[in-house]
Amino acid sequence: MDKVLIVGLNLTTNPKSQNFDLAMDEMVCLVKACDMEPVGRVEQNMESVNTATYIGAGKVQEVREMAKALEADMVVFDNGLSPIQLRNLSEELGCAVMDRTTLILEIFSVRAKTREAKLQVEVARLQYMLPRLVGLHDALSRQGGASGAMSNKGAGEKKLELDRRRLEQRLTTMRRELENIAEERKTQRKKRAESGIPRVALVGYTNAGKSTIMNAMLAAYVADEQKMVFEEDMLFATLDTTVRRIAPTDRNAFLLSDTVGFISNLPHNLVKAFRSTLEEVLEADLLVQVIDYSDENYMEHIRVTENTLKELGAEKIPMIYAYNKADLCGMGEFATVQGDDRLYMSAKSRSGMETLITLITGKLSAGYKDCEFMIPYKRGDIVSYLNDNAVVYHTEYHEEGIYMETNVSRVDAARYEQFLAK
Repeated sequence: MDKVLIVGLNLTTNPKSQNFDLAMDEMVCLVKACDMEPVGRVEQNMESVNTATYIGAGKVQEVREMAKALEADMVVFDNGLSPIQLRNLSEELGCAVMDRTTLILEIFSVRAKTREAKLQVEVARLQYMLPRLVGLHDALSRQGGASGAMSNKGAGEKKLELDRRRLEQRLTTMRRELENIAEERKTQRKKRAESGIPRVALVGYTNAGKSTIMNAMLAAYVADEQKMVFEEDMLFATLDTTVRRIAPTDRNAFLLSDTVGFISNLPHNLVKAFRSTLEEVLEADLLVQVIDYSDENYMEHIRVTENTLKELGAEKIPMIYAYNKADLCGMGEFATVQGDDRLYMSAKSRSGMETLITLITGKLSAGYKDCEFMIPYKRGDIVSYLNDNAVVYHTEYHEEGIYMETNVSRVDAARYEQFLAK
């Protein structure tokens, strides 16, 4: 396991500097999530970033000496580094250097399971690498005498240009494949929209418990282990958006999406690369923001989540706030509700799950109406559909057809208007 020294810069002129300790603690969690061992921390207060080395020249020497003393294999910085900073620090420190963005990309590359997620992470990684190729081949000669387009370029410059071309070609190929996958997703979303079943998306800070809530609902209303999603107490355990149909007893069914978790300063390239996946959020009729209430920084997590939703254009979608892990805060095993949009619960112990379902279906009820249908016997497909996707209060078999008293979505009410009982 690689040993890592973490370096953080606290900008004293930044109004957000009060979150510096939180950011550094988060860096420790990110390093561990990347299967590396944090062996020390170096912090510096400055008014502005050093354009050449990020931190001050004296602090660079201190970091070099500490890394050597701690036998660190790598030095990780708490923010994104410019290409020139990355090159200078690598030369000055004499060991591998990684910034926060690269660290998150590494975690994502390990966690990605599906073809789409792997492509999205690779696109983001290559986009980040391209401007940082400069300086990677300094050991090679800069003198050349060949003919052709590269006649005045040395070996290092030739290698740099070839690498850049390969990366750009690979990016083009992967973007094209992602566009095809995005079109398939769009078709799937269109079919789900036509079904009239409302959509609910779980959103929130990474490791807040979204997948635990998804699995709790699946265990209660689906009872199919193959439908379960990966669940683990770690950052970014889930990268792939999963959609499952939840059909509570005596309530209308809905589609539930489990999305990738957010984090402060989530690299823009990642947000952009995962946009097609996160579009599930934009298509939702209701968002459930899952919050780790046991984390003392939960208010900051809410702010980060809502800023990310705003960046995606999803800030106006109705939301329920599910304060998860409340049992770890001495609130016992019973759910507590505040109004119609706040719930204190524990998904792990299943406390509050039924209450959450009640809040969700209550919010979605505006899209439903009571209808009485008389369905011809030859249209058994409609009867089957209504039994699966509507609340059926009563069913009677008459000579002219099957009489059903239901609560259906307004989309389905319009779709089967010709079968309304007179």
